[in-house]
Parts: sequence; structure tokens; C-alpha cells
Amino acid sequence: MEDLEAQIAHLTRTVDDLSEIIARQDAEIAVLTRRVHMLMEREATRESEGTGGVVLGDERPPHY
Repeated sequence: MEDLEAQIAHLTRTVDDLSEIIARQDAEIAVLTRRVHMLMEREATRESEGTGGVVLGDERPPHY
């Protein structure tokens, strides 16, 4: 009986630890999702203003 109680206590602690990890990861994912959304909006604004030019590898820089 004591072995079962010890095993249940261990499993309960493991579940609690995993729950905390998942909660932290959920918060971090939410922050990262907001940042990606913000960056996408910023890039869309830059693209619509025409200031977000992309330099391709085979293009010469303007000073040549």
C-alpha cells in the first residue's frame, strides 16, 4: 500500500510539474504569436509604402 501511495505522490508531482511547463509554454507562444503578428503588420506597411525593397543576390548595389 505504501508503494502505491509513493507512486501516486510521484505521479501527482510529475503532472503538476508538466502542467506548469505547459502553462509557461502557452504564455511564451502567445507572446511570440503577437510578435510575429506585429512584424507581419510592420512588413505589410513597409511594403505598401515601397520602402521595404528586397535586394536579390545577383543585383548590383546602387554605388556601382
